[in-house]
Amino acid sequence: MIEIMSNHWFHCFEGAPTRKLEDGGILFRREDPVEWAFLVREGRVSLRRPLQDGGLLTLHMADAGELVAEASLFADHYHCDAVANTPTTVSLLPKAQVLSDLENAAASDRLAIRAFERTAKELQKMRTRIEIMRLRKVSDRLDAYLELYAPPDAGGWVHVADWIGVSPPALYRELAKRRATSCN
Repeated sequence: MIEIMSNHWFHCFEGAPTRKLEDGGILFRREDPVEWAFLVREGRVSLRRPLQDGGLLTLHMADAGELVAEASLFADHYHCDAVANTPTTVSLLPKAQVLSDLENAAASDRLAIRAFERTAKELQKMRTRIEIMRLRKVSDRLDAYLELYAPPDAGGWVHVADWIGVSPPALYRELAKRRATSCN
């Protein structure tokens, strides 16, 4: 979470209702509409994205004192599943209330709030990239990238190689294998 906003969040969630989750409990699912903002009080929540091959890509783990999927405050639907890793307690507030509170913040806070929105979105991308780069095989990294972002425009494969943390020749070998397999 962005440090300049931490006091703001604790203030927003004072007296908010709580929800308890057992280990493995689901807070929300991918494609659910974003209606709530969540602050972890105790425990841990993992943000996971299921992959087509049955694997899971863990995008982030929110611990006590952290918001869950903070970039989702600026989206219509969640892009991943939120699952409790241990018995967990979260505070919850309606998304509309949190956004209204942000919009009505003192003028001196507005710059910090705009920075929060931009940084939250960048943080979401960075977490995704890190988790993709943790995958061992080039094929797994490429699958995860393509599932999230689709193939690039012509000439964009070099950027994909950089983004998933492999050399362009390694990526081109993987693409050649896939072409050879699809032609057979």
